[in-house]
Amino acid sequence: MKKKHFPGLTLPQTGFSFILILLALSCSQPKEEQTVVQISTFNALLQGNYDGTSTIGEISKFGDFGIGAYHTLDGEMVVLDGVFYQIKSDGKIYKPVDSEKSPFATMTFFSPERVFKFSGESFSTIKSKTDSLMPSPNFFYAIKLRGNFNYIKTRSVPAQKKPYPTLATVTATQPEFEAKSIAGTLVGFYCPPFVTGINVAGYHLHFISDKKDFGGHVLEFDLKDGTLFLDQINNLRLMLPAEGSFLGTKLDKDMSGDMKKVLGQK
Repeated sequence: MKKKHFPGLTLPQTGFSFILILLALSCSQPKEEQTVVQISTFNALLQGNYDGTSTIGEISKFGDFGIGAYHTLDGEMVVLDGVFYQIKSDGKIYKPVDSEKSPFATMTFFSPERVFKFSGESFSTIKSKTDSLMPSPNFFYAIKLRGNFNYIKTRSVPAQKKPYPTLATVTATQPEFEAKSIAGTLVGFYCPPFVTGINVAGYHLHFISDKKDFGGHVLEFDLKDGTLFLDQINNLRLMLPAEGSFLGTKLDKDMSGDMKKVLGQK
């Protein structure tokens, strides 16, 4: 079955600058189905499953775009244009070797159907307006926002030692970083509500600057102007670890409180 295109959208332009651009490729030929490929579950990560189970070399076969974590929780993962970046707790950005491992990652081959222009937006308004651009909240969406930011606040996490603490414990003292007047790209996903615990329901975005000298998990921002690329994805492939601490982890717990703390949500 071929993937359906977005239906035409007619939206009010009051309060933000909005331009809809149809990509030439989507106009010329049908688009092949895409898949979000996920390594492990977010609830497992919340409970301290930080040992990497898949190598970067293996994960790279599942997409050229994504986010995730690194072995022992050593920094935030950004995958943009097929290149893996590791934003560590010292605020610096590194390029991991193919043998580096990840305990959790979400990947896809990025191929957006629509492009939208925004200006003068906060994180909360970008989320609400992106909601209005989606044909349905029940699909997955890969999201890339390339722009100029008046301000952005991010975080990373330091490598952990066993016995691993929970992720909420780690992020309670997380290193946070701020930047002003910076150009860069938000990379991430919107996941539908029914995947809560499997992944992050709603928006989960990471950032990397154009100069590759600033990034991390996004906490807040003030966008000067930018372009949002939206890619609807209808398929999910979940790859679970076949060994290690994951096998004994209780995944029936309600971790919603911890998830809000970890994501910086109130």
